[in-house]
Amino acid sequence: MSPKLNATTKEHIARLTQAYVSHRPVIQRGLTAGFVLFVLSTTFGSLFAKARHSSGSKGEKGKGKEEDSKKPPRVAVDAVFYQRLSNILRIVIPGIRSKEALLLFMHSSLLVFRTVISLYVAALDGKIVASLVRAQPLNFLLNIAKWLLVAIPATWTNSWLSYVQNKLALAYRTRLTDAVMKEYLGTEEDPNGKVFYKLANLDDRIKNADQMITHDIQRFSTHLAAIYANLAKPVLDVILYNYQLSQNVGAEGLVLLTVLIHSSSALLRALTPPFGKYTAISAQLSGAFRHTHSRLAEFAEEIAFFGGEETEKLLVEREYAGLVKHENTVLRRRWWHGCVEEGIVKWLWGSFGLCICAIPVFFRLPGAHTFDLGSRTEGFVTNRRLLLSSSDAVGRVMYSYKDLSELAGYTSRVSLLLETMSDIRKGKFEKALVASAHNEENAKILRGRGQVIESDEIHFENVPIVTPNGDVLVKSLSFYVKPGQHLLIVGPNGCGKSSLFRILGGLWPVYGGVVRKPPASEFILIPQRPYLSLGTLRDQVIYPHSKADMEARGITDNDLLDILSMVNMANIVEREGGWDAAREWREALSGGDQQKIAWARLFYHKPKYAVLDEATSLVPPDMEGLMMQHATELGITLLTVSHRPSLWKYHSIILQYDGQGGYVFTKLDAEKRLALQQEKEALDAKLLEVPKMKARLEELRAVAAAEA
Repeated sequence: MSPKLNATTKEHIARLTQAYVSHRPVIQRGLTAGFVLFVLSTTFGSLFAKARHSSGSKGEKGKGKEEDSKKPPRVAVDAVFYQRLSNILRIVIPGIRSKEALLLFMHSSLLVFRTVISLYVAALDGKIVASLVRAQPLNFLLNIAKWLLVAIPATWTNSWLSYVQNKLALAYRTRLTDAVMKEYLGTEEDPNGKVFYKLANLDDRIKNADQMITHDIQRFSTHLAAIYANLAKPVLDVILYNYQLSQNVGAEGLVLLTVLIHSSSALLRALTPPFGKYTAISAQLSGAFRHTHSRLAEFAEEIAFFGGEETEKLLVEREYAGLVKHENTVLRRRWWHGCVEEGIVKWLWGSFGLCICAIPVFFRLPGAHTFDLGSRTEGFVTNRRLLLSSSDAVGRVMYSYKDLSELAGYTSRVSLLLETMSDIRKGKFEKALVASAHNEENAKILRGRGQVIESDEIHFENVPIVTPNGDVLVKSLSFYVKPGQHLLIVGPNGCGKSSLFRILGGLWPVYGGVVRKPPASEFILIPQRPYLSLGTLRDQVIYPHSKADMEARGITDNDLLDILSMVNMANIVEREGGWDAAREWREALSGGDQQKIAWARLFYHKPKYAVLDEATSLVPPDMEGLMMQHATELGITLLTVSHRPSLWKYHSIILQYDGQGGYVFTKLDAEKRLALQQEKEALDAKLLEVPKMKARLEELRAVAAAEA
């Protein structure tokens, strides 16, 4: 019974073997096609697995918004990342006929050409070794000549790949920077967005926009240009190298190798740390460290006067210690991950490959011909070269997930910048509010929005004055200023004087009522410490105009000299070396001279309204009067914050805050108010003498009592 069963089994095996051999070409093609589909599906499936997992787990735990908002945003290769990347790609590659699309096509063509060259070189390697084994010097020299000839297109391709990739990164950065700057600083068609101001003052989401625009966009563009080569090229290499390998060792060996590699790569992926999250945290900590240093430079004088070096040193060291601690943690995790990664990708996969290459040597494949030693050597060397290239490509596919994670980190930073600027343009702000903002009355004010209407005069109707952190300074303010009516604004610190100017300039939102005002271009602000730009002396007077703008208005340097004469600064042109002299003007000019330059700028532009915030505090009183009088003669309506009584006579109406949310708006009788002010000061002086007089009276009474 047993011999018959064995004979039957052998007969079945023989039939199956015969059927397999006769249909092996079809099976080979099926296995190869299945391998290609498997590579594509597993590559993209593994990249999008995190996305499916992320979107599927959103509703697992019903935590409140408050608890979620306290956590830092999660950075991973998930659905959010792909959505953000898709939005940014529409910016950096605006169309199929764009420069970036052309560069991407060139890059793709070069990648394919380099793979074709690598396949040819692998076959050429085998022929060179075979000619050595067969001791054929003529064939050996001929193959060496082919090797040298193929080096020409190979080196040309590699250099072009590097060049095109760098050009692509630069093109991405240029597109993205242009788009960000249009949102950040506005355009000629929409100059009133003031996003750069609102981003820094009305919203808490971004603390260091300068780093995001300069550093994070650059790193994002570099990673985006590299990720294509690091992902698309390895996938193409895996398919082409393994296809050629299957022709040499059989598709069966290729399937076995795929199973082994896929199993070990799943282990490696499970052990990969979240490098994308680490990248985002590193960028955030670096930005905080840089911001601390920039504050030290900005307020160097104040810190030096207070002797705050030790305190500032502690602040800087605290930021740096946090950065170093994070970087050390990342380095340790990169170290052990690198050990595991190299052990699996290089050594374990290498051993799998050697076994696959040995199949044609130790086993006779169906349909294969008998080869001599040279042919076997040629086949082994060629297969070994193909396998090494394929192993390297698979390794780069594995590495690409780490690169993709880092790209996710920079994508989250750039996307945060774009989303925040978009929200700000829509009037949506996220700012930490004071405790009083949460009571019912103030919360109702913060939820409201007022109306802004363009007009020749200034008219506030029931407008609340609210700071960015939700502090309601005045619940309902109403006043008006007609052209030619100069307004004096007085009150204690923090009552809303400067806040009023920020609403007029379109910097702060209107939370209620109606604001009628001219466009922001009709206002010029002169603060106590004026802004002096980088540039020439001429640029300081005509800012923000250029020399071409000045000449288009028909104004010459002589006209500017006349303007400087009005503020008693005509000598500065000769002193500083002419109109084209460039300095760090904040350091070259005294505080008084800076204020005079700001007044010269006012006389150059001749706006309808001038906002003066302690603008003459460092100017002598006689010069102050001349400048105020000249501004009035030019038809400029003044809105002035000042504690100097000498300025009262230049104003006809007054807005006085009491610091408790109340105010008085009325006509200003400068002479009467000055007389009352002088009488008040005299009474205050007399009241100061009362304690001394009482003390003296007690002394006299004591003396009189003693004599009695």
